[in-house]
Amino acid sequence: MAVLVTKHLITLALAASISVALMEISAQETPAQTASPAIAGTLSSLERAAGVTDPGYSSPAVVADTKSVDPAAATKAWLATVPRDQREKSDAYFEGGYWLLLWNFLLVAAISIFLLESRISARLRDFAERAAKLRSIQVACYAIPYFLIVATLSFPLNLYEHFFREHQYGFATQSFLPWFHEQLIGFGLTIIGGTILLIALYTVFRRTPRTWWIWGTGVVVIFLFVVVFIAPLFIEPFFNTYKSLTNAEIRDPILAMARANQIPAKQVFEVDASRQTTRVSANVSGVLGTTRIALNDNLLKQCTLPEIRMVMAHEMGHYVLNHAAKLLTYFGIFILIGFALTRVFFDAAVKRWGIRWRVRGIADPAGLPLLVLILSTLLFIVTPLLNTVVRVTEREADAFGINTSREPDGMAKAALKLGAYRKLDPTPLEEFIFFDHPSGRARIRMAMDWKAANLPTGESPATETMPPDRR
Repeated sequence: MAVLVTKHLITLALAASISVALMEISAQETPAQTASPAIAGTLSSLERAAGVTDPGYSSPAVVADTKSVDPAAATKAWLATVPRDQREKSDAYFEGGYWLLLWNFLLVAAISIFLLESRISARLRDFAERAAKLRSIQVACYAIPYFLIVATLSFPLNLYEHFFREHQYGFATQSFLPWFHEQLIGFGLTIIGGTILLIALYTVFRRTPRTWWIWGTGVVVIFLFVVVFIAPLFIEPFFNTYKSLTNAEIRDPILAMARANQIPAKQVFEVDASRQTTRVSANVSGVLGTTRIALNDNLLKQCTLPEIRMVMAHEMGHYVLNHAAKLLTYFGIFILIGFALTRVFFDAAVKRWGIRWRVRGIADPAGLPLLVLILSTLLFIVTPLLNTVVRVTEREADAFGINTSREPDGMAKAALKLGAYRKLDPTPLEEFIFFDHPSGRARIRMAMDWKAANLPTGESPATETMPPDRR
């Protein structure tokens, strides 16, 4: 229920995928065949062809002859380890998301047009004006029933997309009642956050009717920063329990990588995500003394230690490379451009249909569905660009992660597990339009390139023989 309402809210910011990109970069997989991440398996012939020399996927700097690795051949060999039926299932799941992207946009558009054409939005505005004299309270009185209507109308698609479909492909573990309960919690948080955002935005609309698109951008960016800041500490605990990870075999290597990269975290938290999903995830988040390293229990149960090291090093890359601030900046630019275009389209629409819809102008809450309609259309059009921005930061985090963990085989294995829900070998056009993370093929190729080219630690021989005047 809360999902599409949240999309409405984030649509106002022209950043539908920001919160995932900023707070949590997820790695996902199907249930593992072994219970312990430290247990080594038996190498298949295809894994030997891929250059794997240790069943536990230990660091290639120690156990592999990197000169024998052909990156292209090794990448193909890794991809070939995925059975055909599993590949077809993951492709079907991911390609279904292409259509869901369209259906969600059309649903948002249909709801917005319905609220305008039926004048329900205008009636909500009239109700709000009768209920309160203060403009801010009027916005709140409009926003709450607006979110309720949107949630009700969007519930069938939300139920299919996030409950039935997730169960169909084996990713969800919750029965309906616990799932619905969490949806209600999320919806309650959406109402609170969305109402606060709308009050702030409509205050800007009233006071700066000509330059609202500039000041509105500032409001949205500040709002997103606050959400990113408070989510790990105050929102995520509504849905999951965090406890300190006690397994030293896993905890200590993670903390060692954190210390090496000056991440101020003293412990690692385990999250009980398995009660909701089979997917694995982890994150390193926080600012101003709230930095926290967390990984879910699925990651602990389903991955080997090298894979865990690689996933956690990737997450540390987001933190060390300051991707949260960079993404806020990048998306702030998108929001500014989006608001500037919205001003033009909004004024033109009100001029033509304002009397019919009983919408007075940008400062009129009755125009919110029109605002959402315009922004959702712009967001749909620029989806490939937004995905590219996020995908670039993900690739940077991948590069940081492999250089920190030095686990190319672990990276390849994790990439294959991501293939349980993301198409492993898309066409270049598919990857550009629909992928907000590098494809499995691209990630494995990066790992194999690193494995083939990686130098051992220590001083380069070239440095030792360099003439004194060139040092």
